[in-house]
Amino acid sequence: MGLLTDKVVLVNGGSQGVGAAVARAAARAGATVAVTGRRPEPGEALAAELTAAGAEVRYVRADLADAGQARGAVAEVVAAYGRVDCLVNSAGLTSRGTLLDTTPELFDAHIAVNLKGPFFAMQAAVADMVGRGAPGTIVNVVTSSAHGGQPFLAPYVAAKAGLAGLTRNAAHAHRWDRIRINGLNIGWTATEGEDATQRAFHDAGDDWRERAAEKLPMGRLGQPDEIADFVVLLLSDRSGVVTGSVIDWDQNVLGGLD
Repeated sequence: MGLLTDKVVLVNGGSQGVGAAVARAAARAGATVAVTGRRPEPGEALAAELTAAGAEVRYVRADLADAGQARGAVAEVVAAYGRVDCLVNSAGLTSRGTLLDTTPELFDAHIAVNLKGPFFAMQAAVADMVGRGAPGTIVNVVTSSAHGGQPFLAPYVAAKAGLAGLTRNAAHAHRWDRIRINGLNIGWTATEGEDATQRAFHDAGDDWRERAAEKLPMGRLGQPDEIADFVVLLLSDRSGVVTGSVIDWDQNVLGGLD
């Protein structure tokens, strides 16, 4: 029996990066999995890969920046499988902007993807759980930068700090419904999206991962599969009664100074 046997898991932003790793880990743990993403190609490829390995996986096309599509993805999964037991919000926008140069349009884009989408996906998933009188679990992938972050991450930090607060608020509101909601403040992680970001905004070359690793205490970047295993644990009954926690999944220590 896997940790998520007989569970229906929806992974938003699940077609690549951390989300795809979570989808793979959830499938290995015995779950029925649905993944969302804006682009069909990677989503359908991941679904085909995991289906060929014996899992029940489907791709749902959705742009999480649109509240209607965020709620609609949950509705589609409920229509297909009768319920959503677990939700993971891992979609994220990491484009750069400081307090001084961020435009209203850039700010709104970050709020839409990093906060509004998760809010309305949670709304729909929790409504399904409460309507069935059933327990459930949610994990929001936040960021260690939610504690403050770099100056060039101003709109990202604003939105993700909101997601951390939302995680605690929703966990408190629905603890008597037996719905556990937690978050992960993940640190610097080696993903396809991070590779594109480093090249687009920081003139990074092919060796950026090695150069970054030299600056980190453990000598390497975080890996998506490591985060995914942690997410599966939080989604499962093995994490006990834990709710309302936003856990720092990072190799730097908040408040620690050299």
